[in-house]
Amino acid sequence: MTTSDIETEQPVEKMEDSSDLVEETGQETHAALSEKPATSTPEQRMAELEEQLAKAKERILREMADAENARRRAQKDKEDVSKYAISAFAKELLGVSDNFRRALEAVPGEGLDPAMKNLIVGIDATERQLLATLERFGIKPMDPLGKPYDPNFHRVMTEVEGTDKRPGTVVQVLQQGYTIHGRLLREALVAVAKGGEADAPHLDTSA
Repeated sequence: MTTSDIETEQPVEKMEDSSDLVEETGQETHAALSEKPATSTPEQRMAELEEQLAKAKERILREMADAENARRRAQKDKEDVSKYAISAFAKELLGVSDNFRRALEAVPGEGLDPAMKNLIVGIDATERQLLATLERFGIKPMDPLGKPYDPNFHRVMTEVEGTDKRPGTVVQVLQQGYTIHGRLLREALVAVAKGGEADAPHLDTSA
């Protein structure tokens, strides 16, 4: 083989290499174009935007509702704290009211000298003033006498036979019960009319 033959064959090899490169590049471009997503139409894009807007509006409304519920709960908690913060103090004062009532009930109806009568009048006035003060703060006495026994507000201490009341009816109040803004502050200790075993309310023997 001559030198000229070698020189003639070299360009042929280069042309073959260039042809392969063009073919590979074309294949890559075709693959890239085939992977490119199709462009959405204006109608499809509009539908997508409307769907996103609806979801965003729903999320905002839900978050606003949650915020409003949280605000209301906080407001109610604040009101409850304001209403019932004095419950423990008020319950202690009820013991003072009980002692006033016991003192008045222990006084005989007749045979009192003027000084004792004045003392009784003063005790009675003090008791009424105390009860009026408690009532201004939402603290009120219950009146269970003659009403059916209610385990939510009454504690049965004894049962009484021989009454003309229905079994379970409160026939005697042994200790006055009170509520604060409608909520139980101190249960009433009561005696109820006795009935059959099936009718008898639970008798508290812990006291």
